[in-house]
Amino acid sequence: LSQATTEPPKKKPDPVTSETVVIWGLRLWQVVGIFALFVLAVIITLCCIFKCRIPRTRKEIEARYAQRQAAKNYADKLDTVPPLNELTEIPGGTSPQAAEEKKEEVPTVSGKVDTAQGKKDGSKSTKKKDGEK
Repeated sequence: LSQATTEPPKKKPDPVTSETVVIWGLRLWQVVGIFALFVLAVIITLCCIFKCRIPRTRKEIEARYAQRQAAKNYADKLDTVPPLNELTEIPGGTSPQAAEEKKEEVPTVSGKVDTAQGKKDGSKSTKKKDGEK
C-alpha cells in the first residue's frame, strides 16, 4: 500500500518570531512599529482637523450640549429676521431722506422748552442762566 522511501522528511518552516525578516529586509517588530506609528499619525491628524475631543467630565458633556442647543436656537431665530433694507424702510414712506425730514419736523419736549425759554430770555442760553443761579 504505501511504499517506504529513502527520501528525507520535509523540513518544517521556521516559527514566526519578532526577529523574522518579513519584507524589504525589515524584521517583524520593525514592520509592526512602522504601521503603528502611521496609524497613530493618522489619528492625531484627524483629531486636529476635526477637533474630535473626548470630554473628561459629565459637566463638560452637558455644557457642550447646552452650547450646541443655544447655537442652534440662535441660528433658527436669525433665519426669521428680515433683511436690513426691510428693517430701515418705513411702511408708506417714500425714502429714508423723507423719513429724516419728518423726524426733524416732529417737536420734542426739549425743543418746546428751548423755544419757550428762548422767547423769554431772548438770546441768553440755558447754561448762562444756570451759572447765574
